[in-house]
Amino acid sequence: MDSNLPPNNPSPPGPPFPPAQASGPPPLILPRQLPPRRRSNGWRVVAIVLLILLAVSLFTNMRQMFGSVLTGTTPIVGTKGPPLEEVLLEYNHSRNKVVVISVEGLIASGMMGGGSYSMVEYIRDQFERASRRPDVKAVILQINSPGGEVLASDTIYDTIAEFQEDTGKPVIAAMSSVAASGGYYVAAPCRWIVADEMTITGSIGVILSSFNFRGLMDKVGIQPQVYKSGRYKDMLSATRKETDVPPEERKMVQDLIDETFQKFKNVIVRGRSQAAKMNNNNKDSKGRELASDWEQYADGRIFSGEQAYKYGFVDELGNWDTAKERALKLAGIPDANFVEYRQEFSLANLFQIFGKSKQTGVKVDLGLELPRLQAGQLYFLSPSYLH
Repeated sequence: MDSNLPPNNPSPPGPPFPPAQASGPPPLILPRQLPPRRRSNGWRVVAIVLLILLAVSLFTNMRQMFGSVLTGTTPIVGTKGPPLEEVLLEYNHSRNKVVVISVEGLIASGMMGGGSYSMVEYIRDQFERASRRPDVKAVILQINSPGGEVLASDTIYDTIAEFQEDTGKPVIAAMSSVAASGGYYVAAPCRWIVADEMTITGSIGVILSSFNFRGLMDKVGIQPQVYKSGRYKDMLSATRKETDVPPEERKMVQDLIDETFQKFKNVIVRGRSQAAKMNNNNKDSKGRELASDWEQYADGRIFSGEQAYKYGFVDELGNWDTAKERALKLAGIPDANFVEYRQEFSLANLFQIFGKSKQTGVKVDLGLELPRLQAGQLYFLSPSYLH
């Protein structure tokens, strides 16, 4: 062999190759991510509420402005209480109006809903606005009340009587389910009284109630200590024994009841006689006169609307439509739009509601809302409402 040829054996091995690695890229080590911070949505809720209130306020103002232009009415201003807005109940394409004023629930001088506006003030302001509006021709007093405080009922009575005397506009009482005691007292001065056959009315009388806890106090060993300036300073006290009440004191209380009751009867006679006198001038609107023996039924008993019509306490039996037709006849107009006055909505009133603290307590549900009567307070109130 030629010595210049390369040898058959391979060349000596070089340095070894690195070991084979697994296929794919090396693992990535990511930094640990912290949970995102929760952002409070409170400001969003507040912003949404404020926008809603602003929209409601703008809508109310626009509705009042355009409603006044379309209906030809003017805003009711110059009131002592909260502003009242006119709300349309029934539109009959008329320029005349009949205002509907409601007497609902217990007649009281306290503030409605814990606010600063009482039921008596509310009714009085509605009559005041109706007296200033030349397009208002009559008022319907819608009554659904078992009665209430003597002073509150008498104030409403005076308001109605003065309204009719000063304006000449008739007030028609429309009795609903109940118009008893003080509920009838406020209906007495009305030019016309309409009752349903099933209306509960009557209960003409006065009631004064008190409580005596002396027997219970003696059982638990409680002895009252009373210092008074006069003999009768603790009249109607709840801590005296029955034997400590002298007969003359009982007579004083009964005389007070009788005096108030006599005023109730005088109100009925005056109201019914004036209504009959004015209604007799109109052949189509001749009302009922009191029965000759009506006083024997004024003993606190309740009677139906049909019985009240028989005794002359109401002028006509009918429903709400009957009262509306009678209002048009007494006002001498062919038609009218029926409206009512409601408290105007405002953001101030809404914030006032939010700012009230709700009192907590235990309430027993007896199936009806009992009136909150005050001991020693005189009431024109139907006792059947309490049982």
